[in-house]
Amino acid sequence: MKKVVGVSDLKISNNPHDHIITHALGSCLGITAFDPVAGVGGMVHVMLPISKADPEKARLKPAMYVDTGFSLLLKSVFDLGAQKKNLEINVAGGASMKQNASEDYFKIGQRNFTTFRKLLWKNGFIIANQQVGGSISRTMVLELDSGLVTINKEPLNNPAKLVATLGAGK
Repeated sequence: MKKVVGVSDLKISNNPHDHIITHALGSCLGITAFDPVAGVGGMVHVMLPISKADPEKARLKPAMYVDTGFSLLLKSVFDLGAQKKNLEINVAGGASMKQNASEDYFKIGQRNFTTFRKLLWKNGFIIANQQVGGSISRTMVLELDSGLVTINKEPLNNPAKLVATLGAGK
């Protein structure tokens, strides 16, 4: 079943038949977390870097912001049985949607990605795979049966490698 993640939205699943998809990742980030051992995964489509900009909006829509959205994604997959040691984190988006990069005064895409990287570092995570920056819109899909992540229908990760690594006791 296809689960569509809108802007400032989050979807989680442990159903191997589900595909979680988000469209129109420009300056926004699509972030996936997948645990192949538990068969649990999720995706969040965040718009802005830091929830301090509007705490009330962040309370109502935590998936709008990188900091609160990623925290919600982690809590949600952990609630379904995922474990930190098994998680593969992928990210896409963070583009500049201006034709001329020098016109991108606010640099939201770049700031979103920088905030995300800092958040991962502080919490002991690494990015397994990424496709960020540039000036293109992206569609991101997470297939729950395998953990495959595609960006504009092209593979971003190698689920077989992840399963082999976990099987080797890493």
